Amino acid sequence: MNALTLFSPPRGRRRGAAGCSLLCMLLLASCTKEQIFPQASGRPYEVLVVLDNKTWEAPAGRALFDILDTDVPCLPQSERSFHITQIEPKDLSANFSIFRNIIQVNIDKTQYSRTGMRFMRNKYAMDQVVLTINSPSLEDFRQFCIDHKQEVIDFLTRMEMNRLIKELEKKYSKVTDELAWQIFACRFHAPKELASYKKGEHFFWTSNNTASGLENICMYSYPYEGPETFNKEYMVAKRDSVMKANLPGEKPGMFMKTDSLCTIIKPIVVHKRYAMEMRGLWYMENDCMGGPFVSHSRIDSETNRVVVVEGFVYAPEKMKRGLIRRLEGSLYTLQLPEEQYTLIDTGIEEEKQAPAAAGSSKQEKK
Repeated sequence: MNALTLFSPPRGRRRGAAGCSLLCMLLLASCTKEQIFPQASGRPYEVLVVLDNKTWEAPAGRALFDILDTDVPCLPQSERSFHITQIEPKDLSANFSIFRNIIQVNIDKTQYSRTGMRFMRNKYAMDQVVLTINSPSLEDFRQFCIDHKQEVIDFLTRMEMNRLIKELEKKYSKVTDELAWQIFACRFHAPKELASYKKGEHFFWTSNNTASGLENICMYSYPYEGPETFNKEYMVAKRDSVMKANLPGEKPGMFMKTDSLCTIIKPIVVHKRYAMEMRGLWYMENDCMGGPFVSHSRIDSETNRVVVVEGFVYAPEKMKRGLIRRLEGSLYTLQLPEEQYTLIDTGIEEEKQAPAAAGSSKQEKK
């Protein structure tokens, strides 16, 4: 037997090796993006801005900073909308590229004739959103930030709330959902910790019943009486009457009221239907309690009633942005009878493009 014969692998082994290679190729081909990409990191409402230091400190960069640094409306103390981190484009490494919310800014007059923004999901990591703003000049970018301030705030806020809504699909308060079904024939996914409850006439209240960071959800209904049902004065009066009857204080003469001077309303869309949002501050008459609240008023056309779902917080010892936004996100899960479930519309065009490799900092210019 010569040397070649001695060290040549048997035929069966060659076939086995080929079969193993084919199996590996099939396994790689069948891998989903979830198995290949890392999971996005960071806490809710954290934003990474990818922009060179010089521009970040210039008026154009300050205009973007002012957007992200805006206070959350209707809180008893000042709390910025987002936690901000800024890095140079060259520093967008594997560690930074997996941030859950990224804003990338490209200024290039040879590539862009006007300023615009689009977003992409899962570009460098799963459950991530990358908002890209392209502009021909610093001045155009600065003016764009001023003109589209609320759009950027709403977009990032809605993306975070959509993440929460998806989490609540799997883990939610069974107590709250059952009460919504028994009393209003609705489905509603509130945070799981809200397990203590009280029922009233066309009303229920659930709470996490904790000594620190008290979170509450209440739901009630009343007859729809036409467009005037959705003006601020009517809605505040109805809220005050319902809360006084159902959530009295510890002693006689103590009851919840709405601070009408710090209350705002605006129309919104929930599950592709008209709704009215009301947010502001509540306080306990003849007591020292108070905090923020937010509510959605929806029309159940089958029963000609207004269904209100509200979240309110009492947490004098801590910041309230995260608490009230968590409850606000859950309000969007309310499904009236025969209603089809949808996520919140982001309001910005989505870029449909094959994602780049994880950790890459390059971006195709449009």
